[in-house]
Amino acid sequence: MTGRRVRPRRLRATPAMRRLTAETRLEAAQLVLPVFVKEGLSEPHEISSMPGVLQHTRDSLRRAVTEAADAGLGGVMLFAIPSVRDATGSQATDPDGILNVAIADTVAEVGDALVVQADLCLDEFTDHGHCGVLTPGGAVDNDATLVRYAEMALAQAEAGAHLVGLSGMMDGQVGYVRDALDAAGREDVAVLAYAAKYASAFYGPFREAVDSQLEGDRRTYQMDPANRREAVREVAIDLAEGADVVMVKPALAYLDILSDVAAMSTVPVAAYQVSGEYAMIEAAAARGWIERRRAILESVLSIRRAGADHVLTYSATELAGWLAEEIR
Repeated sequence: MTGRRVRPRRLRATPAMRRLTAETRLEAAQLVLPVFVKEGLSEPHEISSMPGVLQHTRDSLRRAVTEAADAGLGGVMLFAIPSVRDATGSQATDPDGILNVAIADTVAEVGDALVVQADLCLDEFTDHGHCGVLTPGGAVDNDATLVRYAEMALAQAEAGAHLVGLSGMMDGQVGYVRDALDAAGREDVAVLAYAAKYASAFYGPFREAVDSQLEGDRRTYQMDPANRREAVREVAIDLAEGADVVMVKPALAYLDILSDVAAMSTVPVAAYQVSGEYAMIEAAAARGWIERRRAILESVLSIRRAGADHVLTYSATELAGWLAEEIR
């Protein structure tokens, strides 16, 4: 008799019932679109390993961020590819450098309709592809890199960024940048800490997207995929240093980490569905092995279910359109 009284299937019987009893919601405002802009392009260029994702010109960037705002997204995260690179990534702090110009273009186009976020890291700007300044022996110099990060933060704030995304995984980066912004009277600019960023194979297509010059790897500063408790330690440090938002990256292979971070964080938690995760879905869908729309929806929903308050995903604008269709 008990088996007949207790029937969980009753709450799955219709679309309306499933909507009513859903434990996790997905909305456009919870999505952030990563966007690439490349200096010197005359027209947008599709990234071969990320079908549908473009390296933008300044003009096509304006169109993309306007579309994102019209779709109701929460924000955009800007990445840039300069024409000239050097050992210290000098273009990252040039007011006329491509990233700072792109920030200004985006703010001019969408104003406060989106949270305009900028990647604060040197890897796209250095001729060696590492996220920091190198010592004479070729190691990444943590503390010299912090000085460059502070300079980048001030340049991005001056360009109009609402939030700077510290993605380099240098020790002390959040506190150093927060202090620099505050000393310059820019208490208004938020800091997102890539607090638990792992040395992952899933970044592969991103290297094409930013024309990475990296040789070797970033295992001396990005986290070891074997470690779970260490992520909580990293997040706690960034919270103590004043992070406004913390991030877990990648997302899908690290849902356990995301759950841990969401349980202990006192600030919003972001997660990044990275290039390799996007590319796998696209490749399988192109071969008819999975249903593309359902797979994208399910993957992003799983990231939300694990605890992310918002999700960076290359599918953000398209996904927002699907969510609007479901509401209608």
